[in-house]
Amino acid sequence: MDSTGLALFELGAILFALGMLGRLAARFGMSPIPLYLLGGLAFGDGGIVRMQAATEFGHLAGEIGVVLLLLLLGLEYTAAELVTGLRRDWLAGVLDIVLNATPGVIVALLLGWGPVGAVTMGGVTYISSSGIVAKVLNDLGRLGNRETPVILSILVFEDLAMAVYLPILTMMLAGLSFLSGLRSEAIALAAITIVFVVALRYGRYVSAVVDSDDREVFLLKLLGAALLVAGAASALNVSAAVGAFLLGIAISGSTAHEAAKLLEPLRDLFAAIFFVAFGLNTDPKAIPPVLGWAVLLAIVTALTKIATGWWAASRQGVRRMGRARAGAALVARGEFSIVIAGLAVSLGGVDGRLAALASAYVLMMAVLGPIAARVVEPAVRFVQRDRGRTDPVPG
Repeated sequence: MDSTGLALFELGAILFALGMLGRLAARFGMSPIPLYLLGGLAFGDGGIVRMQAATEFGHLAGEIGVVLLLLLLGLEYTAAELVTGLRRDWLAGVLDIVLNATPGVIVALLLGWGPVGAVTMGGVTYISSSGIVAKVLNDLGRLGNRETPVILSILVFEDLAMAVYLPILTMMLAGLSFLSGLRSEAIALAAITIVFVVALRYGRYVSAVVDSDDREVFLLKLLGAALLVAGAASALNVSAAVGAFLLGIAISGSTAHEAAKLLEPLRDLFAAIFFVAFGLNTDPKAIPPVLGWAVLLAIVTALTKIATGWWAASRQGVRRMGRARAGAALVARGEFSIVIAGLAVSLGGVDGRLAALASAYVLMMAVLGPIAARVVEPAVRFVQRDRGRTDPVPG
């Protein structure tokens, strides 16, 4: 079989396997992310079957997947919503950073990975998975609960923090000098400020540029704009993901709604390939030596996320059950943790074991998060009965 035929065969096998894994995940009501990662581990170096021919396509498709993930995330918010959420719950956002980034930083330093590894692992353990959290809230019918705005505000703060964090991480991984790093960060902050101003005052004009009644033209303009902005941002050492996120914020109104519907299937496809591509570049044999650290991080950061949600909800006057639901909803980690680890691995400058630790950690947290959200109510009721408390269930 020639190289083209082999690549097509391997790619077809991977996509079909992803479809079966996604179907299996849906049957058990869980996120497919852990299964996608396991699939990548099975097909990559050190796995059961090595599919080298499809690796090059997988890398590029994975990069597109990151762009689409962040673009769709930006489309979910308006600049006004981001500013309002930031003003209202910034203190909870700061607590979230301190409690949940610190364990990753400490473990990286204990493993001797240095400042760059510490900053990378801090990001991996810090950010919750917006996709998993949103799906769980929808599946459990909690979108109208009183604690849900608190959860969403924390997620918004995390997304904004990523817009500042990713350029810093890119700068450190690229080994830029202090002055070059300051310049890169200044460019990132300036870009964020400009986008907010444009989105607040001129969002309708940005929407008009990409909008079209023809779905084909609309899709081409959306994808073209996203890749152009992502490429320009990457050239400025700002991060392609941040560029796509900012473009999504700038698109508003009905255009954003239609764009989200149009891009969702493509996002799911390329995002799945992204998780597989990350797994392809991770040697499964490297996971057992760091598995104990992954378990420790999973336990500690599950508790710190619960504490974050509990405290943030209590500040808004939410009752005990709602506080517990808020904390449990934030436990899941997923796509953004892998984006951070993938960026570090692709640019180099970090210990090779970091990818293995991130994979094992995300596998656990992507499974643990939805389970925690589902069992939190019966667990709290059991504790209340055990202590003779009668706090009402509605939060």
